[in-house]
Amino acid sequence: MSGQTLLRVAEWSFFILLAAALLGIGAVALRRFLLERGGGAVECHLRPCGGARPAPWRIGLGRYGSERLHWYRVFSLWPRPAATLPRRGLVVVGRRDPGPEDLTELTADLAVIGVGWAAEDGSDPDEPAYELAMGESALTGFLSWLESMPPGTPWEK
Repeated sequence: MSGQTLLRVAEWSFFILLAAALLGIGAVALRRFLLERGGGAVECHLRPCGGARPAPWRIGLGRYGSERLHWYRVFSLWPRPAATLPRRGLVVVGRRDPGPEDLTELTADLAVIGVGWAAEDGSDPDEPAYELAMGESALTGFLSWLESMPPGTPWEK
């Protein structure tokens, strides 16, 4: 191969990679737009609890439904939620400010809440199943959604 041919191959390879990267970014942006378009979506971080070592925080969008909170990863093309939190029996176990270990992944203006599900006897769980980190206005919306269960749903603490 001549030098001219190698240069053309390199140019086309660059343009193909650039186009693929732009298509990927566009697809992620379109997915986020479609998730937020219907309303009831809020940006929040999520991590599962219950391990010897805390799981890393993941940024995503929480989308409120009448029965569940669906949580989608921001940087993903997967159409299904990465986590689903059923509303029935969901209780806030605790609230805290981000600690020093959290500040490597979160900002100081977020509130961290632990959530879990009430036991059969109606008692609160001892440990949270998930932790959510969100801004104050998003937290107010989450707590309002949680407290305003549809009629006929037994009130859990």
